[in-house]
Amino acid sequence: MTVEAKPALVTREEVRDREFVKGLGLTSSTMLVMGSMIGSGIFLVSADIARETNSPALLIAAWVVTGFLTIVAALSYGELAAMMPQAGGQYIYLREALGPLWGFLYGWTLFLVIQTGTIAAVGVAFGRFLGVFFPSVSSTHWIAGLHWTAPAFVIGPVRLGGMEVGLNTQNLMAILLVVVLSVINIFGIKLGAIIQDVFTFAKVSALLGLVIFGLLKGRNAIALAANFGSNFWRNVHALHPVQVGVGGPMVLVGTLTILAVAQVGSLFSADAWNNVTFTAGEVINPKRNLPLSLALGTGIVIALYIACNVVYLNVLPLQGVAQGSTIYLQNGIQHATEDRVATAALSQMFGAIGGYLMAVAIMVSSFGCNNGLILSGARVYYAMAKDGLFFRGAGKLHPTYKTPAASLMVQMAWISILCVSGSYGQLLDYVVFAVLVFYILTIAGLFILRRTQPNADRPYRAIGYPVLPAVYIVMAVFIDIVLLLYKPQYTWPGLIIVLLGIPVYYAWNSRRKTSESSAA
Repeated sequence: MTVEAKPALVTREEVRDREFVKGLGLTSSTMLVMGSMIGSGIFLVSADIARETNSPALLIAAWVVTGFLTIVAALSYGELAAMMPQAGGQYIYLREALGPLWGFLYGWTLFLVIQTGTIAAVGVAFGRFLGVFFPSVSSTHWIAGLHWTAPAFVIGPVRLGGMEVGLNTQNLMAILLVVVLSVINIFGIKLGAIIQDVFTFAKVSALLGLVIFGLLKGRNAIALAANFGSNFWRNVHALHPVQVGVGGPMVLVGTLTILAVAQVGSLFSADAWNNVTFTAGEVINPKRNLPLSLALGTGIVIALYIACNVVYLNVLPLQGVAQGSTIYLQNGIQHATEDRVATAALSQMFGAIGGYLMAVAIMVSSFGCNNGLILSGARVYYAMAKDGLFFRGAGKLHPTYKTPAASLMVQMAWISILCVSGSYGQLLDYVVFAVLVFYILTIAGLFILRRTQPNADRPYRAIGYPVLPAVYIVMAVFIDIVLLLYKPQYTWPGLIIVLLGIPVYYAWNSRRKTSESSAA
């Protein structure tokens, strides 16, 4: 039997969304997609991917796989976004396709790990690059936190399960960035959109500059000889060493497995493209502009990301070499100082000033990225609160600016806690596993909704359906299984956080029903 769409539910949410100001056109929506994707990752994570894969070809392959997954997912989400253009985006899609429990689990995990963890990680990276100009801003300059070093307690991180907990000058800068942007976004969607447009234009220009100058000026004989020709394919068919967990045994894995392990960095760098769906209530003509912005934004960013990695290989050798007159040629991509690959590349091309220019560009990029993530995430908690599944105050808009101010403040508080809970890499690993779980479920929901709501209005239908969405699910499931096996210190805690949401959902839902009964 065919189940039709639920017009009453949609009508109720359309009424809710009329409270918002429609301030995002196609340009701003596309800028939000691109700006949320481009943070600090593209400038950093290639060092870790290069160490994992130890192959120029596999470094590029990791980014190509990420690009394929990201674009296929965006094309699939376009159908859901055009079909259900309400504030909350992916939360709404999961609720309608799989039921309210699954929508809540997504919102719960988004708040605890996915959105807030990403913002914290990007904020910590902002602090890392600020340290280029101010060496006192460092992950080793501790302000608060105690640990025992015989014969006394000293200021430093508390180590809990591999995490370094404490306040240092680097994560302090991350917290200050989050506070400033959260407050700014109270003052209206149009102000937030202007900031997003300006900073996204600046960061895209920086990436284009890196690509153009890298290909025209940066090519050098040492890097070309080390990375291309027959060397390009080295280790493609070799077994690769991977350490299981923290302090676990080293095991040898094949090419597909090492590519899945390496996806942690590249998928993190390409994530958050779905954030524009959270703001659907504020998008002008969302049934047209949401699918278009998803396709345009992800396509442009992925092209830039792959081009940047080609530039890295043109400018720096993958591994360290004995020749060369600068530290960057000696260290190579795998050993760039604090993983600042882009800084190393520009320093090789332009000397010390190149490193400073890139550091500024990355700080601008991180600032703009976090603005988009902070702006978008608060809309999901607003939608959850409207359903009685989050703090009630988060479901209210600012009386003047029509923004979810309380939701922004709750989000800000939790991000600040995450900033002192671990390093950039630890937060990064934590986020990717959890986000992939819900991408898989949401794209599975596309198949379910095609069957249960065949007559629903679909202004846009996913390109390549059902083949491309099915391929995405298979590949993403494989990556998550590999991460569970080889990154258990981060993935299993993430899975536990998702599962802990189940009793929380029933408790919150029971309270909601009690409140409704009392009101009746």
